[in-house]
Amino acid sequence: MDRPAAAPRPDRYKWIALSNTTLSMTMATIDASIVIIAMPAIFRGIHLNPLTPGNVTFLLWMILGYLLVQSVLVVTLGRLGDMFGRVRIYNLGFVVFTLASILLSLDPMTGASGAMWLIGWRFAQAFGGAMLMANSAAILTDAFPANQRGMALGVNQIAGISGQFVGLLLGGVLAAINWRLVFWVNVPIGLFGTVWAYKSLREIAATRRARIDWIGNVMFAVGLSMLLVAITFGIRPYGGHPTGWTNPWIIGGLAGGTAILAAFCVAETRIAEPMFQMSLFKIRAFTAGNAASLLGSIARGGLQFMLVLWLAGIWLPLHGYDFSVTPLWAGIYMMPLTAGFLLAGPISGTLSDRYGPRPFATAGLLLAACCFAGLMLLPVDFSFWLFALLIFGNGVGSGLFASPNTSAIMSAAPARHRGAASGMRSTFQNSGMSLSIGIFFSLMIAGLASSLPRTLSSGLTAQGVPAPVASQVSHLPPVSTMFAALLGYNPVRNLLAPSGVLSRLPAHNAAVLTGRQFFPDLIAAPFHHGLVTVFTAAAAMAAAGAVISLLRGKQFYYDEGPAVTAPPAVRSEPSISQNGQAPGARDSGSPERAGGSAAGSARASGR
Repeated sequence: MDRPAAAPRPDRYKWIALSNTTLSMTMATIDASIVIIAMPAIFRGIHLNPLTPGNVTFLLWMILGYLLVQSVLVVTLGRLGDMFGRVRIYNLGFVVFTLASILLSLDPMTGASGAMWLIGWRFAQAFGGAMLMANSAAILTDAFPANQRGMALGVNQIAGISGQFVGLLLGGVLAAINWRLVFWVNVPIGLFGTVWAYKSLREIAATRRARIDWIGNVMFAVGLSMLLVAITFGIRPYGGHPTGWTNPWIIGGLAGGTAILAAFCVAETRIAEPMFQMSLFKIRAFTAGNAASLLGSIARGGLQFMLVLWLAGIWLPLHGYDFSVTPLWAGIYMMPLTAGFLLAGPISGTLSDRYGPRPFATAGLLLAACCFAGLMLLPVDFSFWLFALLIFGNGVGSGLFASPNTSAIMSAAPARHRGAASGMRSTFQNSGMSLSIGIFFSLMIAGLASSLPRTLSSGLTAQGVPAPVASQVSHLPPVSTMFAALLGYNPVRNLLAPSGVLSRLPAHNAAVLTGRQFFPDLIAAPFHHGLVTVFTAAAAMAAAGAVISLLRGKQFYYDEGPAVTAPPAVRSEPSISQNGQAPGARDSGSPERAGGSAAGSARASGR
């Protein structure tokens, strides 16, 4: 039975919805990255070396499991929001997220059991975060009129995206005090947000009860999980190869996941109440927005890992920082990137409400592509101000894109499918992040594998390391060296520790090998080769996303009622109906129809 929408909302409510959902998005996305910098402290706290070959799986699941769970679940949870109430699912997400944070901080075990406790409750935390992310954009779209959605969704999205970079800094600061604070920090925020959400938020849009699409949910979860897990674990070595792309299990996961997702897409078109609203892809604005978001997310997603590697593994040690503090300072030196997000997001969202999303979203991805090209041209030991300018420009570009693009996607969806649309948008964005890590790490590892063994072997033997040991160490998978630099371990000390050779070398040679200059000087040339490959791919994806964004068409609003076109000479602002839809177009332009089973009409403005 359908439940009627609530009475017209007072103007004050939309700001309450914006502030609460912005708090939740920031909290959820901070946790996606906060453990990256805190990982050494966390594993020391549970007495486990994350770089021991048998423990690398724990490391991968701690870093990437959170993103994988969110990518898989956001569509289902958005659909449940359409069926049972977006605010109800959203509020429950606050509860689950907060409880999981408490249990993470209380990990009573050590060793592998302690790691499994953390991974399991990180999954639960990601489940709560997915509830928040899947419904926050839909709640805002319901609460704000069409001529203010860009601003509102811009603030919300930029808070979420910048949270990923704030997490890097916050993780380093808190882990230096106590690793449990990395999880405790969420508890007061979660408790406050939960009470505030239950007291202040209310359902505006009508809910439409329907049967749960169990077959679709299972097929989507299994297919996407297989695909993302295979891509993630493709960065691990296999059979003498630096990466695992020849592993039959990885190949099977890629092929099986793709086949299941293809079958899922076909099945969803034949179900009366599908989880995934395939008919939405008949709306050009919705399809183009999500495709551009996927490409932009892939381009941006691996950026934070590449920059941390660059700063922590090479630039900071060359400038006098000890390896143990480089992850924290990498987060600090990346603040221009966050500043660019925070500056451009709300401004572009507000301007896109007036002039349409296409010019801002397209220009944002083009600017990001240019900044990727600029990073590609930097020397490994760069001038910081030039580096800061380029990453600030990248942040501005991503901010210019994210706000208008999210507003365009959500405005193109029918009111009754906004939860599912928000989940689909989040799936593309989160999947892009996961894909980028697999893609960019693989490209970097491939670049290092071609030249690092020879460079490392000659450098080690020059300092007195026996040739057999140097040869063995130099042919270890580059992924170990990369993770060591990423997590603040001295890479050379970590590589040579199993052989015990450092204790047998003259003190001077051992000091040179484990000093701040040896590893950066040794790896600079191979690493730069890998960076060029990575940033070339990122620039190409950002440019392709810009082309797709340009082809999205005019400003588009989906309307449940009959299409209304404003007179050519009149520029009118739309009024807002109870279901959150704008009944009139802002600019002249012929109406565009939404296809498929989404009955109703859509309007395009001339922007």
